[in-house]
Amino acid sequence: MKVVRVIEYHQNLQLDEAPEPKITSPLDVIVKIGAAGVCRTDIHIIEGQWEEKAGVKLPYTIGHENAGWIHEVGDGVTSVKKGDKVILHPLVTCGLCRACRFGDDVHCEDSTFPGINVDGGYAEYLKTGARSVIKLDDKLEPADVAALADAGLTAYHVVAKAARVLRPGNFVVMIGAGGLGHIGIQVMKAISGATLVVVDRNPDALALAKKIGADHTIQAKDDGSFVKEVMDLTKRKGAEAVIDFVAEGGSTATGVKMLRRAGNYYVVGYGENLNIPTIDIISTEINFIGNLVGSYNDLVELMELAAQGKVSLHTQRYKLEDFQKAIDDLSAGKVRGRAILVP
Repeated sequence: MKVVRVIEYHQNLQLDEAPEPKITSPLDVIVKIGAAGVCRTDIHIIEGQWEEKAGVKLPYTIGHENAGWIHEVGDGVTSVKKGDKVILHPLVTCGLCRACRFGDDVHCEDSTFPGINVDGGYAEYLKTGARSVIKLDDKLEPADVAALADAGLTAYHVVAKAARVLRPGNFVVMIGAGGLGHIGIQVMKAISGATLVVVDRNPDALALAKKIGADHTIQAKDDGSFVKEVMDLTKRKGAEAVIDFVAEGGSTATGVKMLRRAGNYYVVGYGENLNIPTIDIISTEINFIGNLVGSYNDLVELMELAAQGKVSLHTQRYKLEDFQKAIDDLSAGKVRGRAILVP
């Protein structure tokens, strides 16, 4: 089968041939890939940022946002059958540890992460586990939802977390209306009555944000004037929540200025360190909350919103062989929404 691999860090990916994965356990599932999302984390992997954390042996196949059709199942699998359309939760989890038993499988103590520390979905076939596949509604196709498996799931996870403590009349500011942000906007409007303010540098991203549900859009500028605009909207009190999908270029230090007392700052993007005076944290009782990818149940709920037409992906499609163009376009900021590879 065709696969796209990391051969060496700091070098372009390479298209290769590799054997198809095989069933080795009763709960194994082989999926014929219908689409694989191209994520900024993939770029970070190529740049070597995940080398120490993942500890994976090169070469290996990346791609952690995957959907397709069931191709083969182990003897113990009864939940899906050959031909079923599925989306893949990005982790393969054990189901036996305390985290899994609490439904917090993203923190499984014995998991693998296809595309991060084992072979992923930039390929024609991928091996996962029965616990990781979710049947798709008849109205959905793999290419429509593949990037929801991580980008969408991460956005849903943080928005659902924030929505639990937001009330109608509250304000929530989202920094970034790109690949994750445009999904987060739709989720927030589907599950919360809070007033949504979206901040981004790109006018096109802001136009999309307004179209898909943002109550207010504000263009970020180097002079920081957008902070005043947010404060004016909130009658000088600040927002109850700020969700930072960027966390680069000083967005965190600036974003905190838009937060009200006892507000919550949700960090999703990564690339810079937090540098906030501790006296500001203590005196205003603000909270900083990290956010990883969501749980299996989060993805089930997100698929329900997708089937209802309340969340949809804006995508640019590339053939698997055109993986380098997809990576280059994403790096250059030319992708509106999410890029996906279609074998």
